[in-house]
Amino acid sequence: QVLLVESGGGLVQAGGSLNLSCAASGRTDSLDRMAWFRQAPGKERELVAAIDWIGGITGYAASVKDRFTISRDITKNTVFLQMKSLKPEDTAVYYCATGKMYMYWGQGTQVTVSS
Repeated sequence: QVLLVESGGGLVQAGGSLNLSCAASGRTDSLDRMAWFRQAPGKERELVAAIDWIGGITGYAASVKDRFTISRDITKNTVFLQMKSLKPEDTAVYYCATGKMYMYWGQGTQVTVSS
């Protein structure tokens, strides 16, 4: 079992920045890949960014590439999402996830970008 707790969401104007964190606890020895997803009202949940826990290899959705950066601190079992040049369409609840088939999810943190 892995427990994930996100933090760092909030309200920001378009063009601004926010940093999200996700702390993992429990069976952290089994971490392999961690990811950030988001879900906007009326839309399906989408994968935003992912990082290989050991190698640090990253991947991004086309819509956020060059604006968002995913990173991790292995010593703190924490994954981060730095978001810059935010747009109103980035407004969503952001979730971190991990485990086989992303079976573990955090509770989500709201990000609202005003125009």
